[in-house]
Amino acid sequence: MPPGAGPARPGVRGARRAAVAVALGSVLALTATACGDDGGGSAGDKGTEGSGKGEITFWDNNGGVRTDIWKQIIADFEKKYPDIKVKYVGVPAASAQSKYDTAIQGGGLPDVGGVGTAMLAEVAAQGALEPLDSRIEKSSLNGKLSRNLLDVSRAAGGGDTLYQVPTSANNGTLWYRTDLFKAAGLDAPTSWSKFYEAAAKLTDKGKNKFGFTIRGGEGSIAPALDAAYGQTGITSFWDGDRTTVNDPKNVAALEKYVALYKKATPSADVNNDFTKMVAQWDSGTIGMLSHNLGSYQDHLKALGAGTFRGIPNPTLDDGTRVQISNPVDGLSLFKSGKNKAAAWKFIEFAVSAAENSKFNESAGQVPANTDAAGEAWIQQAEPTRLAAEALNGSSTKIVQLPYYLPDWNTISKADNEPNFQKVLLGKMSVKDFLDTLADQLDKAQADWKAHH
Repeated sequence: MPPGAGPARPGVRGARRAAVAVALGSVLALTATACGDDGGGSAGDKGTEGSGKGEITFWDNNGGVRTDIWKQIIADFEKKYPDIKVKYVGVPAASAQSKYDTAIQGGGLPDVGGVGTAMLAEVAAQGALEPLDSRIEKSSLNGKLSRNLLDVSRAAGGGDTLYQVPTSANNGTLWYRTDLFKAAGLDAPTSWSKFYEAAAKLTDKGKNKFGFTIRGGEGSIAPALDAAYGQTGITSFWDGDRTTVNDPKNVAALEKYVALYKKATPSADVNNDFTKMVAQWDSGTIGMLSHNLGSYQDHLKALGAGTFRGIPNPTLDDGTRVQISNPVDGLSLFKSGKNKAAAWKFIEFAVSAAENSKFNESAGQVPANTDAAGEAWIQQAEPTRLAAEALNGSSTKIVQLPYYLPDWNTISKADNEPNFQKVLLGKMSVKDFLDTLADQLDKAQADWKAHH
């Protein structure tokens, strides 16, 4: 589950902010630099539109995992545009942020690159990215991209400017055992009231059967926030400069959610990350699991077709869907590029309906191009189809998590995952947990605003 970046240590926060400050200062002093074989200039170089022909460099920020599909897309692109050659550079996801930071300061940035929402604001704040709003307006992509995903991209950039063309997103998914629900005479858990009814009815602790498995280990904060905002209908993460996470309605909603622990969930949940949680659900005695689309193949292998379903997270009783923003993958155009016209052609092509569909079929994610939603593979993959419909639905309200905050990863992981475990164990109240989280977020927001 989101947030998408890896675990952060408490001591990382100051060093990370300092590194960004150094990088921001360096931008002002940098001159145009073209060094290295895997990119072009530095963040201080304004670049040029170029001829729209020749070679461009593309950095894949999930190299290895997505290398094969990107090479297919590049081959398709070069067939359509034989006067443009794309140099592919695969960058492992774990080192993508540091590679961009190094190139921003010392030169060697690509023409175009994959930049996820977790790193978008920091890369944009260092002056490395080209604003894309006007290019989108004049593009074949105009009106073809998910409105909600564009909103996530803009928010993750730290303001109203678009620095990323979204390519794909994951989505919160409620997996449930259709065979167990049928045997118990239960409706699908499409609303929160039906969810809680099923959690209670499917639990028989004497037979080691539980209605739900809750995530208490690594990665627990995002699903907890999703459950809170999803139940209350609060649609904004901020009320002025103060976060809404500890709104009394969210406190009450999270209290109801965590009360399931050990009453309708296994006690082992307090330590379970997504791998353990998925494996536990796949053992076959638990009714529901909240995770994203990525675990579909695990469920299919363990449980077999026809025994489970994946639907978007529950709605309010009136059908309104409120969910937190998931990290969004996307492509960015680098300001220092010497052939931005050709690089933009590549972005347009890669996010066209056919190519975006091809990419997301391989990735198992939701396409950003709404025309891709009608592709056969999505219609046949019900969890993905329903996720796409939820993300693009007019009744879906997305609470934008502050991925732009340099401290977000530390606050949402190292600082508060241990506190959430205390909540589950009854050693900390939900109110104290959310008040602590809110205080840290308010301070981080104030710091961000002071420097931007």
